[in-house]
Amino acid sequence: MSERGERTRNTAEPPTRDRRMDSATEAFGAHRNLLFTVAYEMLGSAADAEDVLQETWLRWVGVDLHTVRDQRAYLVRMTTRQALTRLRTLRRRKESYVGPWLPEPLLTAPDVAEDVELADSVSMAMLLVLETLAPTERAVFVLREVFDLDYQEIAEAVDKSPVAVRQIAHRARAHVAARRPREVVTPAETRGALEAFQRAIETGDLQRLLDMIAPDVVLLTDGGGVVRAALTPVVGAERVARVLGRIDAAVLLRPTQVNGYPALTLRLGGKVDTVLAVHIDDGLITELYAVRNPEKLSRIDRETTVSR
Repeated sequence: MSERGERTRNTAEPPTRDRRMDSATEAFGAHRNLLFTVAYEMLGSAADAEDVLQETWLRWVGVDLHTVRDQRAYLVRMTTRQALTRLRTLRRRKESYVGPWLPEPLLTAPDVAEDVELADSVSMAMLLVLETLAPTERAVFVLREVFDLDYQEIAEAVDKSPVAVRQIAHRARAHVAARRPREVVTPAETRGALEAFQRAIETGDLQRLLDMIAPDVVLLTDGGGVVRAALTPVVGAERVARVLGRIDAAVLLRPTQVNGYPALTLRLGGKVDTVLAVHIDDGLITELYAVRNPEKLSRIDRETTVSR
């Protein structure tokens, strides 16, 4: 081939690669929020979910898009497989975790609360229930119950037969039903309880605190062995109230929106020291989740978009 012909061929190739990259980028961007939500619900960690998305992207750019019939399903399948691999690694890491492990809190937009099912699926309470499932059970439950994928799509994502996936889904559904909160509390109810809760802490009104929390209330504090936190669950109204009563007077409590529900951030010296989320049942606070591990608070000031 002549030099001129070679130059023509070489200058024609980059635009082709560029168009392919543009198409891959556009498709990935269109589904990124969904993919992040899938990964986060499987892992309970935004940092790990972002790593999974990066791994998915690196594989996605190598795919011949002309062979992909349904880009959304294909990307969800890739993300699920990467998340399953990461989840198995995380489970081993959690075995040596110092103290209670809690999901990484996400600052979410107010409109997330309007999608009741989505808000429930990313709530602290639900993510802790999902932690009790085996990795494949968790993937099947999330894809079926939250994202309503059909059994064939899920089967391809978890490398099981559709019949096996149906059985896993049934088992996971029963497991979650036995452990999930008995009632769905509206964000408005949670917000009202938290406002009263905040006033009680700020005024040091111990009796008011006792009136708001259930007799068998449980407080979980996640310090990850990095900052001071209870290494075992704090159980019982009086014990929990005493712990809350020791909150430094210099700490500023501010309402926020975490994982689809109202929560409180505790700031000390201008920095977020703790994110406090609660679960309410029959009008009383039954569980409190205090995330103090600095590694899990690094993105709490940045709003994260989750979607179905």
